[in-house]
Amino acid sequence: MDQPSPTLVRDWVPAVATGVGSMPGVDVRGTAQVVREELGRDGGVPYLAELPDRGPGSDLVGRALGLLAAVWPAWAVETTPTGWRLCDAPGRDSRRAQGFLSEDLDILEEAYDGWAGPVLLPMCGPWTLAAAVELTSGERLLRDDGAIRDLLVSWGEAAAAHVADVRRRLPHSEPVISMDEPSLPMVLAGAIPTASGAMRYRAVEGTVVRTGIATAVDRLAADRVQLLVHCCARDVPLQLLREAGVAAVGIDLALLERAQEDQLGEAIEAGQRIGLGLAGRDLPVSDVAASVTQVRELGHRLGFAPQDLAAAVILTPPCGLADRSLEQARTELTRLRAVGRALREQDPEEGGGTVEQREARR
Repeated sequence: MDQPSPTLVRDWVPAVATGVGSMPGVDVRGTAQVVREELGRDGGVPYLAELPDRGPGSDLVGRALGLLAAVWPAWAVETTPTGWRLCDAPGRDSRRAQGFLSEDLDILEEAYDGWAGPVLLPMCGPWTLAAAVELTSGERLLRDDGAIRDLLVSWGEAAAAHVADVRRRLPHSEPVISMDEPSLPMVLAGAIPTASGAMRYRAVEGTVVRTGIATAVDRLAADRVQLLVHCCARDVPLQLLREAGVAAVGIDLALLERAQEDQLGEAIEAGQRIGLGLAGRDLPVSDVAASVTQVRELGHRLGFAPQDLAAAVILTPPCGLADRSLEQARTELTRLRAVGRALREQDPEEGGGTVEQREARR
């Protein structure tokens, strides 16, 4: 039976809340329960969290490498004092990464039995992998153009295989891949240090990055899956990602430069959703209003009516929550849902209009 067409990301509820990557601790079942309780209702999209406290292979990079090695054994890796390095054949480290993911998926299947709706699958993106993983020589993949080309193709196939596994386990779900690219701005800027630390790898051209991400978008679209990109660093290449065709871009709102806001507005105009990472560490637990104000002020600067901005945004933590306790992480997810609810229920304020009218109000 053909898989029904999923709900498009742009059609998710306004100001929908979801998570980013990691959660604290080693309790896979308890974490899945927290995510289900907080994001499986009331305007939320649950996600498959990483639990890096379990050790190498359960982290952002390690999980993606396990997925890659399962599709193509040439991506076998081993751990080193500096991270991950390619090796001749899959061994203990690759198997451990795959074992962690298998456990996560088993519990996802149990916790979301009968789930009908979107589920977000974070996966370390190819450019961050290229900046993090070493060749056998000790240099990063960024040094080898051929390795990067292979990685881009393999990444798309690994993401598609990951989606197929989740669909088999949760046949009524709508998987969405979230490409996590924290190192992307540094890759584009030529800021990744070489093994010696004395030099930097050359900058990768924007056209190459855009083509690589567009290739992943197209590969997943063939399986009726949409791709989000999340980057919690400064200088997120908003225009490049819009041109690559991703369904949404997630940023840390606190790091957004005013000079980038026009690009953000253009992305929303083009139908792309924007994930806003809302800082909560320094806010009182009950202070939902402060986060609502952050979003409203952004909308005012962009010239969008409140209801139009709410329809375009996705609410997330700025980055993963592995540095919190599980209860603190729960509080963050609860706060995001409450912010979303407030944005959906707010009274419309004067705004909106044409691009020219919004520009005149800035």
